[in-house]
Amino acid sequence: MAEHDIGSGPPPSFSGTGTGTGTGAPVRSPARHTPPRLGRGTRTKAALLAVCLGVLGTVGAAPGSAQSPPAGGPPPGHPARFVPGPCPRTPEPVPGRCGFLEVPENRERPRGRTIRLAVAIIPAASKKPAPDPVVFMEGGPGGDAFGAIPFLIDSGVNRDRELIVVAQRGTLHSQPSLACPEMDRFNATAVGLPYDAPSTGRGLVRAAKECRDRLTAEGIDLAAYNTTENAADFAALRKALGIGKWNVYGYSYGTDLGLTYLRRHSRGIRSLAIDSVVPPQVVSLPWAWDSAQEGINAIFAACEAQPACRSRYPDLSRTLTRQVRRLEAKPLRLTVPPPGGGTPVKVVLDGGTLVNLLVADGRLVPSADVPAALYELAAGNPERLARAQAAGATPAVGEFAHGLTHSVACAEWVPGFSKRDVLKAGRRAFPGWPDSVLAHAPQLPFEHDLCRVWNVPDRTAVQRVATHSKVPALIITGTFDAKTGASWGPFAGRTLPRSTAVVIPGITHWVVPQNPCAASVLRSFLARPTAPDTGCVPGVEPKPFTIIP
Repeated sequence: MAEHDIGSGPPPSFSGTGTGTGTGAPVRSPARHTPPRLGRGTRTKAALLAVCLGVLGTVGAAPGSAQSPPAGGPPPGHPARFVPGPCPRTPEPVPGRCGFLEVPENRERPRGRTIRLAVAIIPAASKKPAPDPVVFMEGGPGGDAFGAIPFLIDSGVNRDRELIVVAQRGTLHSQPSLACPEMDRFNATAVGLPYDAPSTGRGLVRAAKECRDRLTAEGIDLAAYNTTENAADFAALRKALGIGKWNVYGYSYGTDLGLTYLRRHSRGIRSLAIDSVVPPQVVSLPWAWDSAQEGINAIFAACEAQPACRSRYPDLSRTLTRQVRRLEAKPLRLTVPPPGGGTPVKVVLDGGTLVNLLVADGRLVPSADVPAALYELAAGNPERLARAQAAGATPAVGEFAHGLTHSVACAEWVPGFSKRDVLKAGRRAFPGWPDSVLAHAPQLPFEHDLCRVWNVPDRTAVQRVATHSKVPALIITGTFDAKTGASWGPFAGRTLPRSTAVVIPGITHWVVPQNPCAASVLRSFLARPTAPDTGCVPGVEPKPFTIIP
């Protein structure tokens, strides 16, 4: 069962809300408005990107990764320190030097346990680099930051500056690991289960409880794996490395983290770039429906604007509603080979599955194929969608830190909103869809039930807070993003008076690696944070949609 990423690796990233599809023109200081992988060592960059664009739902404890920090770290209560060390083994070798940041697990208990965060420092491509590096914040929460390095380099993020990549607390290559292979294994079987059936929810919750019980038995304080502590880790790293000022770039959950970091530790931040935005003050389960609506409707509007697509696939919104209702009433049970070939897999396509395949932001069903996939389904050919669903049957077990995902979600996103609130938000976003589908936030089904067994304290009072800052900021969103809707970028910018917001048409979640213009804008911003060159943005248009005979 796919979960949610607000951002990163194998799970689905979080969604945002919004009502517009964006114009592609840069927007400064937006006005106030009302809102919401393949085998290890063999993965190609395309496969890595597929992982990074996913949201919670396919990873766990890395082979050989320590479950507790090794002896020899600083005595409890001592300041954080950086310890040089070998780079971890990754599919594409890390082109730089590495080490660990040693920090308290829980800063409210400074004499308690010490944990280690893996850090990579990649040199600038330039022979005369600028003195202020870029530090990257991965999405998820729970994603593999080291897996993002090839895309960051290909996008030129380290062209003129060192690039610092941190494996956030609990994630792959850091110690301890909050991977949940129990959940990975359940997710692999869930492709053949009804998405929103109570029995499926019980299986998901049972797997989560097994993971939680194992992690806590190892002495891990799950309550300490939150955005506040995460932000403090980055602040500690800057000091430990002796860096006066640096630039922050994050995507998806990394924007929630980046905004929190800016709010709580502004000293030393030269600039902040956020991509596919999750504003901490509004992120919640109901918020996910708003983003799903915005991203899906933007795809339909773009099809309408292309004559060939409009002629071949009219009235996509009604077609989607009909198919969600039909599949929810009578799910399809099929046996199909996964996208990359191999042994056929049993899958179930019901209404909830269809919606979540679309919200996965091109990871499973490319945006250009969405109209064709819906019309094929309506004509009795569900093969394209069924094969996309089958991809989940072979997760990369042990790579994604579900433990961090749910420690953050259950403490910061779920409290304050009931199951009824989620349903109401779903009804507003997609009137006419079955309640059984709308009762579950996209990518985070049964999260209220899961949070009861995950059992971490409510942190909304300290986390659901807007960031007000005059630090120069760049805000990048994509119109086809159904996880973190495009309009949430300008929304976050309203309390960042020195911000520049750009909306890139036809791009899904994590914009910069997908679009050369966006990458150019980011490099320009890093060079001139108060005056980035956004001249390429108005010329960006969505790619042509797939037209079937």
